[in-house]
Amino acid sequence: MAALTWSIISATSSKAEMLDVEKDELKFGFIKLTDMAPLAIAKEKGFFEDEGLFVTLEPQANWKVLLDRVITGELDGAHMLAGQPLAATIGFGTKAHVITPFSMDLNGNGITVSNEVWEMMKPHIPTGADGKPEHPIQASALKKVVDKFKAEGKPFKMGMVFPVSTHNYELRYWLASGGLNPGYYSKDNVSGQIMADVLLSVTPPPQMPATLEAGTINGYCVGEPWNQQAVFKGIGVPVITDYEIWKDNPEKVFGITKEFADKYPNTTLAITKALIRAGQWLDENNNANRQEAVEILARSEYVGADAEVIANSMTGTFEYEKGDKRDVPDFNVFFRYFATYPYYSDAVWYLTQMRRWGQIADAKSDEWYDTTAKSVYRPDIYLKAAEMLVADGLAKKADFPFDTDGYRPPQTEFIDGIPFDGKKPNAYIDSLPIGLKSKETVTGNKVATQ
Repeated sequence: MAALTWSIISATSSKAEMLDVEKDELKFGFIKLTDMAPLAIAKEKGFFEDEGLFVTLEPQANWKVLLDRVITGELDGAHMLAGQPLAATIGFGTKAHVITPFSMDLNGNGITVSNEVWEMMKPHIPTGADGKPEHPIQASALKKVVDKFKAEGKPFKMGMVFPVSTHNYELRYWLASGGLNPGYYSKDNVSGQIMADVLLSVTPPPQMPATLEAGTINGYCVGEPWNQQAVFKGIGVPVITDYEIWKDNPEKVFGITKEFADKYPNTTLAITKALIRAGQWLDENNNANRQEAVEILARSEYVGADAEVIANSMTGTFEYEKGDKRDVPDFNVFFRYFATYPYYSDAVWYLTQMRRWGQIADAKSDEWYDTTAKSVYRPDIYLKAAEMLVADGLAKKADFPFDTDGYRPPQTEFIDGIPFDGKKPNAYIDSLPIGLKSKETVTGNKVATQ
């Protein structure tokens, strides 16, 4: 991968020096979710201005509109689903080379089912000494419900926010871990419902609770505050968080076009610096700033939900059934655990899930996964920004993984216990019991070997 030529002002002195940014007036898009917080905080706490940037933040109607507007240049960048830059770059959906120099957060999603489904699941869920359901709740409990629906000739429907969203892959992962096939994509059929036990479809995040209440779907996977909103409205029960599906999973990224990064290298560095500082602020002093963040996010120009609903997850707790509030201190992570570093292995995991469910139709070599990840996830930009913050005295060297090769060590903390090694994507795909194997493809309504 060709390195960018960075015409930066030296930041080696103890006094912070501002980059000579090529473009100082910027417009960024976001969806009304609590994990857009780094953008709101970078603006409200003056971190963008510290870098000589004057930023407007604009909510978008849905993820497709958001991506399209970044590609056309109507937006300079945006809060994106981790899969969006990857899918655009490989040409699944809109084709464009989109990159990310910054991972916005870890965790932050949940899976919610309707009250009716919850009552049907409960007899199949173990309880603790306190009489409350034991967590994590396995999808095998939901399989009993889906089987009953099937026997009665009724489809079981669930919502997720976008075909290449983390929510789609997390929901599919959880369902498959419990013996349910969430369906395949093919070159000719992009519904994602081929051979499906559970029919997944797209619903924009803020519309999830109303769609559930209307009975159009039986459950959904979404980010906050829309799981907690179901609890507050008394219309549904969150059954599992993505932290329980894949501990400390990457969630959103900040996406820009490669053209933007090449044309405005100093501006890209300045943006990344400001966002790193926002992530630090959100997690510092054991989340001491989270209540202030909640008040900011509750404003109509950002998430626009009740502060009480946002606080339910942003301040280290999560409510499942009404009254069953549990400590989940890492439900939202914005900086610790190197949360903001764009790991190649995170990109590879999303690519394996695209392949597993047929969005990537044909077999790819391990080298392809590595090359694709490195063309989209850009830790070189991130670490340059981090170096400058350390030199400016605004961050500590120990807060950044300067010695990494961009791959996490093999990870095992998935709900099914199957290990993932980002350097061996095909072996990982072949180890998953439900889903396409590395040499399989979907033809018509059948899985065939290539």
